[in-house]
Parts: sequence; C-alpha cells; structure tokens
Amino acid sequence: MFNPKTKRIGKLAELFPKPIKELENIFDGDSGIYLDWQNVIHWQEKLGWRFNLKRIKQFFDSFSTIKFIKIYVGTLKGNEQSENQITELKIMGYDVKTKLVKIMPISIDVSSIPKNSPALLQSFIRKSLLKKLDLESIEFLNSKLAELNQRGILSIKDQKCNFDVEIGREMSCDFESDGLDNYILWSVDSDFADPITQISSGGKRAVIFATSGRVSPELDATGVLIFDIKKIKEFICWPKDLPQGIKDKIDGQ
Repeated sequence: MFNPKTKRIGKLAELFPKPIKELENIFDGDSGIYLDWQNVIHWQEKLGWRFNLKRIKQFFDSFSTIKFIKIYVGTLKGNEQSENQITELKIMGYDVKTKLVKIMPISIDVSSIPKNSPALLQSFIRKSLLKKLDLESIEFLNSKLAELNQRGILSIKDQKCNFDVEIGREMSCDFESDGLDNYILWSVDSDFADPITQISSGGKRAVIFATSGRVSPELDATGVLIFDIKKIKEFICWPKDLPQGIKDKIDGQ
C-alpha cells in the first residue's frame, strides 16, 4: 500500500515508520484529500516550519489508495507569483480549485468619530473583545489610526478568499456518489462540522488533519479522528526546516 515515490521519502520512512503505519490504517480504502490551502497556510506561523506543497503531493501519492488531492487556493489577479503558483500546482498533479481573491477597501478614517468611540475598531476587533477594553485603550487605538490618517492613509486593502462552501459541497457530492471510503480534510473551520457529521453518520470515515489545539469546538464535537500533522513534518516540510541530524541521516544512507 505504501510505495515511496522518491528515494528521500523511502529514507525518511525508514527513520519514521510509525506515522507511515498509522496512515496506512487511515487510508485503508479509497481516500480523497481536501486541502484548504487558504486556511492551512496560516498554520505555519504557529508550527514554526513551512509546508512544501510538492513534497506533500509526493508523500501522499506514495499511498496507493489516495485517489485525489483537491487543493483550494485563491488567485490574486495580476500577481505573477500567485498565477504561477496555480500553474505549478496543476503540473504537480493537484486537482486545483481556485477563484479570484477579493480585494476589499476598509476605511480607517477616524476624523468623524469621537476619540472614545469603538465604531471603527469593531471592523477589526471582535465585539466580545472590545467590550473588555477600557476607554483609555480605545482612545489609544483611535489615536494610532489618526496618526495614519495624518500621513494620508485613510483606508487599507483586505484580501478575502474563503472556500468553505465549495469544499463542503464537494465533500457532500463525493459522499452521495459513494466514491470514497475515507474523506481527509485539511482544515479546522467550524463550517465543516455538518459535512463531516454526514459522512461519519453515513458509514464512511472522515479524518481531520490539523495541528493540536487548533480544531474548532464544533469539529472536535463530531468525534472523528484528528491526525496531528506534526507527526509527518519531516515528510512535508521544506528541507531547510529539517533538523541537521535528520539531514545527516538521510544523506548518509
């Protein structure tokens, strides 16, 4: 079932056989992976290491029961790096799902609001947190925005590209067509609780690939298996993020 696609993966599998055995048990039938890259990319800061999409594809292609890896990633129109990434992902063999990233201007002009008003801040800070801030803190934050205004900065551009609807719909469609035994979701958003519950209640296996402590309470409450991706770091990270000891063992074999 596990047949390493590269010599490097084979060497790593000899060093780290435990996660391979665990994944063979998870991928015990036809399996599909749904990788919410717009969500996953933000995990890197907490992890302290970076995902290598080429190595992720090679690693999971080493399991014969993986039928596809659907990756959901936004395209920033006119951005050469973003557009090239889509092309590269297709060349790697990913089933790429993309749409344009929305660029939304958000006003930070505080000239018309009182210094102690949270009216503008609530666009950036959750109301539950704003209620905990004293007036001095609100005035301080508004003063910082006023400083930006004095420099001619009256708005910022925010990027938005959410694939929750598309992923949930495709997982449900694949389930209804009875195309898979195992549904592997790379995301921690609460919106996926319903399709995950549908799949597990329907006699199929759903598994969440995530980082420990990051899964939403709604997903955790589904009771499905949560696989900690730190277990496979060595297989899917950039070479520079590998400990030197591991590099030496790979090169020395």
